[in-house]
Formats: sequence, C-alpha cells, structure tokens
Amino acid sequence: MVLALVLCAVVVVVLGIAGLVGFAVRRRLIQRVGGTFDCSYRLKMPADASTQPDLDENGRPTSAPVPQTDGKGWVFGIGRYSGDSIEWFRVFSYAPRPRRVLPRTEIEVLGRRYPQGQEELALLSGSVVLRCLHRGAPLELAMSDDALTGFLAWLEAAPPGQRVNVA
Repeated sequence: MVLALVLCAVVVVVLGIAGLVGFAVRRRLIQRVGGTFDCSYRLKMPADASTQPDLDENGRPTSAPVPQTDGKGWVFGIGRYSGDSIEWFRVFSYAPRPRRVLPRTEIEVLGRRYPQGQEELALLSGSVVLRCLHRGAPLELAMSDDALTGFLAWLEAAPPGQRVNVA
C-alpha cells in the first residue's frame, strides 16, 4: 500500500516536472526566431469598450467614454513580429501555433492608458495598456514601455501605400 502511494507520488512529480519543461521548451522555440516581447491580450473585452480614439486629429482629447475596468479577461502571452503581422502565443499552452495573428494593416491604435484597479494585479508590473481596433472590433494589448515603443515603430514602418493609424 505504501509502495503504491510512493509510486503515485513519484509519477505525479515526474509529470509535473515534464509539464514545466514542456512550457520552457515551447517558449524557447517561439523566441528562437527573435522579435518577441511579453504581451498580455484581453480576450474578453468589456461590453462598453469604446471604439473612439483618445485624441482627435488636432491632438485634443475626445469625449470617448472610459470603460470600467474589472481586470478580467487578460491572458499573459508572447508577441512575435512575423513580417507584416504580430503572432500572439499564450504562455501557458502547449500549442505550437499562435492563438491570434494580427496583420499590421488591420490594427488601428486608439490610445494608451495605465492599468487601473484590478488590472494592476492581472498584468505585469510596469505595463501600459494599448487600446486598438482590429478589424473594427475593440482590442487591448498590455506590454512594457520598451515593447510599446517597438510596437508603435513597427506599425509606423509599414511599406508605402498601407493605411496605418497610430495615436
């Protein structure tokens, strides 16, 4: 009886370690190509999420409503630049393919803000929330200041003829 319990405990520990090693190997394979950054993605947007930009064409604040943020819906992930798109992978997943692909031509930046309330606990320390439109639907990404600078530079570096709107 004791031998069976010890054997079960050993199997559970070995499977747990194998799972953690699997996460680490997958992350290393994703980052091997380069051009990656930590990026949280809000899968479940609030119903009252605004699709209006924070600033008008003259740089003055608009009256876009600020939704109440409850911190729900955020998923930690890795963004990877891949040509003219961003591939987003969940960190805690074994899937080899990206969960979302965001083409540069379909992203419109509406504004940025700092995490509020419960979001501060759900996101990495020092994150900035970027409000965007993707195919006309609201989208929020959270990343560090450095990753945000790179992301906005990547958006602005679109080839001539592509419509890019960066707030």
